[in-house]
Amino acid sequence: MFLAAAPYFQKRFRGDDWILAHFQSSIISVSTVTNLISMLILASLQSKASYQKRIAGALIINVVVFGLLALSTTYFRGVSAGVYLGFVLMMVFGTALATGLIQNGAFAFAAGFGRPQYIQAIMAGQGIAGVLPPIAQIVSVLAVPPPEPSEGVPRDTMPPPPIPPPQQSSTAAFVYFLTAAVVCITALLAFIPLVRRHNRLMESCMMESITSIEEAERAQRKVVGLWTLYKKLHWLAASVFMCFAVTMFFPVFTVQTVSNMPPDEAPRLFQPASFIPLAFLFWNTGDLFGRLSTLLPFSLRHRPALLFVVAVGRLGFLPLYLLCNIQGRGAVIPSDVFYLFVVQLGFGLTNGWLGSSCMMAAPEWVEDGEREATGGFMGLNLVAGLTVGSLLSFTAARP
Repeated sequence: MFLAAAPYFQKRFRGDDWILAHFQSSIISVSTVTNLISMLILASLQSKASYQKRIAGALIINVVVFGLLALSTTYFRGVSAGVYLGFVLMMVFGTALATGLIQNGAFAFAAGFGRPQYIQAIMAGQGIAGVLPPIAQIVSVLAVPPPEPSEGVPRDTMPPPPIPPPQQSSTAAFVYFLTAAVVCITALLAFIPLVRRHNRLMESCMMESITSIEEAERAQRKVVGLWTLYKKLHWLAASVFMCFAVTMFFPVFTVQTVSNMPPDEAPRLFQPASFIPLAFLFWNTGDLFGRLSTLLPFSLRHRPALLFVVAVGRLGFLPLYLLCNIQGRGAVIPSDVFYLFVVQLGFGLTNGWLGSSCMMAAPEWVEDGEREATGGFMGLNLVAGLTVGSLLSFTAARP
């Protein structure tokens, strides 16, 4: 949600050049560092963990955060860029904490069933979650009429907007953030019957000496050290770490890359306010299809060392961004098709396939009682990769 809203944030931060250049990396870094710390703490709290409460708590936090962000598009619009950046980073901290809770809770909850299909379903759901925000952003931008030209100045003689131009309307941002809050409320309501079903299953398995569902869960749970899991899953852990560390460069490049069409001639979809979320949409669509492709019979889940080779090979996508129209300076390959279909779609496709393959394979390499802990451990490595990648992404921020 924060990445796809880059055009709106560019509008709010345009009064400060340093913030405008580094807000994206700042958002990513605060998010991933907070997420990593929360995952480390949660991974160490296995024996008394209530994964259901972690999932529900995460959704409630997100409802509050995105509700506040929606209000910020209408109220307090006169605050300075520095004050608003502080507010945004506080909101990022909240969503990062929520992400840690739900990553740990959902993967552990699903891994406990011992069925790779459930992990694949979560990964596919995350892919869908990546596709929806840029769609919402594009729709919200295109639904708001473009600003009228200045009086007495024909539209076709107006100077082109600066690169990258801000989103023109706070109304679009309000709808965008409010949509996120509604989605979280819907997810929370949908989770309630799942919890009830899980509780009924646990009640049917309870022994006479166990008097509560939480006691039944703990009786079936095996506490496993992180080092023990790493020795069993080192190739898969390294693969998912490398996969997402490399991936975190794409948001920084994407927010800087604009269409090769001249701004004064391009249709509204190819204006930066909608082209940037369009590029996010292509990447996330590739990511979604990559996650779904793990349903096909061909799989490398039983060859973890080869998965690590693929993870390292994805570094080859990063130089491709330098061939595109970064900051409107001109592209070595002046083609939006190349940028959207080869770079964005291809990079997302490999991320979805590789990340899902690693996460699905992990429970197959451990004992039954270790599966819940394995889900949390792999989620921890995923977040660690995001954190390292986000910190390194500062090197790709525009000067």
